[in-house]
Amino acid sequence: DSILAVKLIQEQGIEVKGVNFKTPFFGLDKTFAAIKNLDMDLKNIDITQEILEVLRNPRHGFGKNLNPCIDCHALMFKKAGEYMTEIGASFILSGEVLGERPMSQNRNSLNIIERESGFEGRILRPLSALLLAETIPEKEGLVNRNKLLNISGRSRKRQMELAAKMGIRDYPSPAGGCKLTEPAFSKKLRDLFTQKSFSLEEIELLKL
Repeated sequence: DSILAVKLIQEQGIEVKGVNFKTPFFGLDKTFAAIKNLDMDLKNIDITQEILEVLRNPRHGFGKNLNPCIDCHALMFKKAGEYMTEIGASFILSGEVLGERPMSQNRNSLNIIERESGFEGRILRPLSALLLAETIPEKEGLVNRNKLLNISGRSRKRQMELAAKMGIRDYPSPAGGCKLTEPAFSKKLRDLFTQKSFSLEEIELLKL
């Protein structure tokens, strides 16, 4: 979805800078698979310490396992917004689709994430933009809203059709990717959290 979102904005003649977030639970593999389809620079931001703090007491709780999706997304948008400010960019771009993920991509969650990121109105989701409130870059004429889409739900049919239309055939699978959504890994991590202290190496060993 992120590939399609970037392409939609690049087609409007807008330069896009990529951001990848690295943690022990998700990281670079899918990003490298996706980036080859895109003409853009990539900034890597390590949020390991921040996400470990979130895991200890997420404001919005966990999903089915040890996945604090709402808090995690808010953190990532906060960091992306800080990078946006640093380089003088105009808005944050996301490939999120309304209703695709039950916990983090329903309308209420998207609003919470945006508000808690500190960059309300600056987060543009091109694939679902026509179903969401108009953002600042749209109001300012930086982005043509009429060229954005109204995709929603868990079916990926429209995304696959759009990818084919754009000539994108080699792209990573959307499923999975975060270890915190895996029951077995989550159980082991909960046990590790009962210790007073632990190392990142110990977290890596849980993946074996």
